[in-house]
Amino acid sequence: MVHSMTGYGKAECLIGGDKYIVELRSVNGKNADISLKSSLIPREREPEVRRYLAAELGRGSIDLFITLRRDASSEAARPVNGELLQSYYAGVHKALDAMGVTLSDDALLPGLLKLPDVLAKPEETEFSEADWKILENCIHEAVAALKAFRAREGESLRADVLGQVDKIESYVTEVEKYERERIDAVRERILAKLAELGARPDAERLEQEMIFYIEKLDINEEKVRLRQHCNYFRETLDAEPMPGRKIGFIAQEMGREINTMGSKANHAEIQRWVVKMKDELEKIKEQSLNIL
Repeated sequence: MVHSMTGYGKAECLIGGDKYIVELRSVNGKNADISLKSSLIPREREPEVRRYLAAELGRGSIDLFITLRRDASSEAARPVNGELLQSYYAGVHKALDAMGVTLSDDALLPGLLKLPDVLAKPEETEFSEADWKILENCIHEAVAALKAFRAREGESLRADVLGQVDKIESYVTEVEKYERERIDAVRERILAKLAELGARPDAERLEQEMIFYIEKLDINEEKVRLRQHCNYFRETLDAEPMPGRKIGFIAQEMGREINTMGSKANHAEIQRWVVKMKDELEKIKEQSLNIL
């Protein structure tokens, strides 16, 4: 199954009445670039969390957030710095009087309590082994949610890139419609130029040179290889557990064949189809950067 590197996962758990919210966000990246954006993970646990995330999520820029929401009883129990609160209260009232604004104490108090250092800082969280097991399981749940998100996004990416590969193959078929016309046009141009110069070359030698020149413009090998690359792209996408890097390399090979086809085109209509192939290939390259 194809997975995107972009995703989001969330899980929640309760430890001692406090709610812990674990969030994981990932975007595309060449390797597993893991950032633990929380001080709630014990230092000694950080290496194992990083190893776990790298093993489960493979590649991508991955951010882990943990938010703590304490229960109401523990918040209410936090000591109030009465002297600082009075100082804030006097300063706010002075500013309101200067502006001619009146607010009741009931309206002011919630805001005053949120000002710096009015409430004592909560004690540092210390996890017991059982507490850590709960939080660890919560992290695992968030990872599972992120992987499910990536799988859904991956299905959309898979459909898109396969549709673009199909278009490139259909454009190769369109190119084939003009090949006979292109060869005839090249032959006519050469003969017209010789007639213009008044040259009378040996007919057999001319035919040999004509065949040699037209063979240099032949694009059959490029068409065959391009179709092979398209098939290999499909096989890799569905067979590899993390095909992102590999299909990027295959797309580069597809680009080489398309460019060579364009350089040999010598025909306006063929050149137009080549441009369309390049357009679809650029879309494939962009989307493959987000495939795991």
